[in-house]
Amino acid sequence: MTEPTTQTTTSWRPRIVAFFCNWCTYTAADLAGVSRMKYAANTRVIRLMCSGRVDPQFILDALARGADGVLIGGCHPGDCHYVEGNYKMLRRFQMLKRMLKELGIEEERLRLEWISAAEGEKVKRVINEMVAQVQKLGPLGIPQKFEDWDKEMEHFAAQVAEKDAAATCSCAKADQPALTTA
Repeated sequence: MTEPTTQTTTSWRPRIVAFFCNWCTYTAADLAGVSRMKYAANTRVIRLMCSGRVDPQFILDALARGADGVLIGGCHPGDCHYVEGNYKMLRRFQMLKRMLKELGIEEERLRLEWISAAEGEKVKRVINEMVAQVQKLGPLGIPQKFEDWDKEMEHFAAQVAEKDAAATCSCAKADQPALTTA
């Protein structure tokens, strides 16, 4: 898990990807904007027809491509335009939290909120809280980790190649008889 430094928490700004339901949370975000409510600008909103359409791979891809946190917004339970899409998202959310924990990623980097179309103030509050929470955690830095892992794998591949070359050379020495098969 990441340890934030003093420099990290003062100059670094987290990148948040938000998956919002078209019918409720996205409309509430629109209301917040029209009402000129101030919330953190470092959140990128992706509109989906339903929170139930958020595939777990979307969240993993967002984190792998540099997001420091992911926010999912959907209709309140019982108010889903697609009947039970938000319940589907809730099940996926619980599974994702367990998966992220196993991967060594803090659960606090993923958040699910039920926000109706009339709750523009809640969108503002949730986004600001999410940004503050991820700011405390520090950068996730998965793209950098991928680069480090790639370099490590190249190093291991070079070591294996050296050992293979050494093993081949030791068999072909002049003072040793060649292997014969009967």
